[in-house]
Amino acid sequence: MKRVVAMGDIHAGHFAGLTPPAWQYRAGMGPDYMQARGAMQRECWSWYERTIAALQPVDVLLVNGDMIDGKGSRSGGTELVTSDLRAQADIAAACIREVKAGRIVCTHGTPYHVSADGEDMEEIVADKVGASIGGHEWVDVNGCVFDAKHKVGSSQVPHGRHTAMARERLWNQLWAEQDGAPKANVILRSHVHYFAFNGDADYLAMTLPALQGMGSKFGSRQCSGLVHYGLVHFDVADNGSYTWMPHILKIRSARPRAVKA
Repeated sequence: MKRVVAMGDIHAGHFAGLTPPAWQYRAGMGPDYMQARGAMQRECWSWYERTIAALQPVDVLLVNGDMIDGKGSRSGGTELVTSDLRAQADIAAACIREVKAGRIVCTHGTPYHVSADGEDMEEIVADKVGASIGGHEWVDVNGCVFDAKHKVGSSQVPHGRHTAMARERLWNQLWAEQDGAPKANVILRSHVHYFAFNGDADYLAMTLPALQGMGSKFGSRQCSGLVHYGLVHFDVADNGSYTWMPHILKIRSARPRAVKA
């Protein structure tokens, strides 16, 4: 049996991204909004540490894009813990090393976050942790093929969240028939920051939860759908059959409260 952990959207460098202790806002630091951000960072990192420790040993780690948050130009850099992309790469690498995986496979995220000027900073992260990286990766674990790519379409209605993944499954079948791609058993996408899945007797397709919490200006002002924070693990038997489980955190420190009038 091999254990696989799949995660994405770390958004290292953003205040709501996964943030190790060395980069967190300290308790009592700055105005109220910074203290609230620090509380969320500590809650999320503590959960991540506990979850990863409980899943040991991890044979394969799939990191599905948007490992760093980037320059934050659309919000003037005001949401960043650090605007130094090298430091963001260090943060992402620290998050990935925490898993202690035997093999690490990464995919590239969206250009706005990871290569706005063509730098492909995720290549640096992959190099730091000894990972392979590509735009679209297929990983064979005991004969079970994982199809991993970052971006996928989203939906503004709950019942439409499965459509894009059904489409990804169909495209995989068509590519496989043309010998253009391996036929996948499990299809993984990220980008949309919500966990949803569909499938049948022959395949499983899912959008992975994110490792960025709520509170960004874009999310709070322009989006309305549910988001999910977490990761997914798979146990793949020697014959290629598998079981899986999502690990989702409801972030208490980020829960909105009504203003009393």
